[in-house]
Amino acid sequence: MKRLPIIFLFLFMTLISFSQSTKNWHWKDYEKDSVHGISLQKAYQLLASYSIQPSPIIVAVIDGGMDTNHIELKKIRWTNAAEIPNNHIDDDHNGYIDDVHGWNFLGGKDGRNIDKAEAEKTRIYHQLKGQFENKVVDTLSLNKIQKKQWAIWQEVSKDMEFSDQEAANLQYITMAMNALKKIGAAIIKDMGDSNFSANKLEPYQPMGRIALEAKAAFIRTVTILGIDKEISFPEIINDLNEYIEGKEKLAHAKESQASKVREDIIKDHYYDFSDRYYGNNDITGPNARHGTHVSGLVASFPDSSWLVNKFYPPLKIMTIRAVPDGDEYDKDIALGIRYAVDNGAKIINMSFGKSYSPEQIWVDSAIRYAAEKDVLIIHSAGNEFYNLDQKNVFPNPYSSMLNDSAKNMLTVAASSDITISESILTDFSNYGPKVVDILSPGNKIYSTLPGIDNHGYLSGTSMASPIVSNIAALIRSYFPKLTAIQVKDILMKSVWQPTDKNLSYLIPQREVAKKLDEIGKAGGIVNAANAIQLAKTIAASTPAKSNKKKRLTN
Repeated sequence: MKRLPIIFLFLFMTLISFSQSTKNWHWKDYEKDSVHGISLQKAYQLLASYSIQPSPIIVAVIDGGMDTNHIELKKIRWTNAAEIPNNHIDDDHNGYIDDVHGWNFLGGKDGRNIDKAEAEKTRIYHQLKGQFENKVVDTLSLNKIQKKQWAIWQEVSKDMEFSDQEAANLQYITMAMNALKKIGAAIIKDMGDSNFSANKLEPYQPMGRIALEAKAAFIRTVTILGIDKEISFPEIINDLNEYIEGKEKLAHAKESQASKVREDIIKDHYYDFSDRYYGNNDITGPNARHGTHVSGLVASFPDSSWLVNKFYPPLKIMTIRAVPDGDEYDKDIALGIRYAVDNGAKIINMSFGKSYSPEQIWVDSAIRYAAEKDVLIIHSAGNEFYNLDQKNVFPNPYSSMLNDSAKNMLTVAASSDITISESILTDFSNYGPKVVDILSPGNKIYSTLPGIDNHGYLSGTSMASPIVSNIAALIRSYFPKLTAIQVKDILMKSVWQPTDKNLSYLIPQREVAKKLDEIGKAGGIVNAANAIQLAKTIAASTPAKSNKKKRLTN
């Protein structure tokens, strides 16, 4: 599932507007600006002083798709030079026809795409339902595989229960949405603007008593629900509709028939991993909002006022669509990783995750395949406020199947700043130093959005991860001798840390405070300038790698 936090239990990530001073707060430097950013301008200034020429670097983004028509992203799309566009021939014989800019593992050969998918727990539940529901099970008679299935069935069945509290929340939000619709209609009639927000509404003077009462009610309801005052009325209603639709689906998931969307559209033999040449080349898909935002952060287009464009690395983004609205399929993720590796990516950004992974071994093996090929995987920690030392979220570095941990995988939690919220920690990010490695800005982050020249703000560990991916790309571009594991080590050892490492920071809305080393292993926030300095030092003492021929590295 795409890694986005829930605000007051329901808000899907929304566009919000900030002043120019906070537009790219995550690029700022703590010493200079007193903002807990990544010191990106300082990093570029260091690169300018080194007189080093950068090498081409490919970053793969496994996500929900990217708007390839965006004016900024269009110019940095990875291009498969061995593939002739739109000739319906697999020119490079890799099994994927016309994969010019990447591949879509959620598409059918007829051009259709999977948009929404069920939660993995729902898929597992219906897969095992006929085997275990209302059955008296003698566990002593079960074989090893059946015992494992029985244990999963018990866990998933419990997780599928829709609690009274969840039902009450759903009813409350439904009532709130219906009320907001009526209030909004009265305001639109008086104001003549259907795209109003609470902030726009506050200075407005309604003409009549009904509109005056509607204005007060709208502002009061938005405040109670914790909705940002810059969010427009249509966006609020859309977000509430999505929340209600998703919760209603979960409420009836046990009784509903399992979806056949994959069988209908993709038509692969899912449990046969050798059946891998499915999909299409539509890397945008039906909803590229999340992936477009992530891609813009991987690119991290420099502010032209810094005059550092010539130090921007020759970066290309390879788009792999494998994450629907809902839980991703293990097979698509595993094949997406292998596709990225085989086509020259040296960094893979993965801003998604889920609580169950029935074909975990496929993904674990793909991550280790990436390690063999010197590819760094950067993964978002998730937004459920889980302690990942106690709660499994997949994928993660440790493989119970292979009984080892992937050394080429970096897990990223989300940080903030007091200019954005009341703390440098967020109330949504997962944490836990056994699994989480590093913190990175992830609260109210500005980046590209679908549209020719559209931009906006989103929050989540989904945003924190690609910011780290960009710094990793800088390092691998300017210091290509360094391995994936060395780059991971550099990123962790060069974090910004408070002078007093025992200092605890408030977690907003949680009535708890934590030290940074209780959030992630590195005990600090990623810092581009520190990382560049350390990379230069380590690269100077690192022998050159053998110059092996790389496939499709343009």
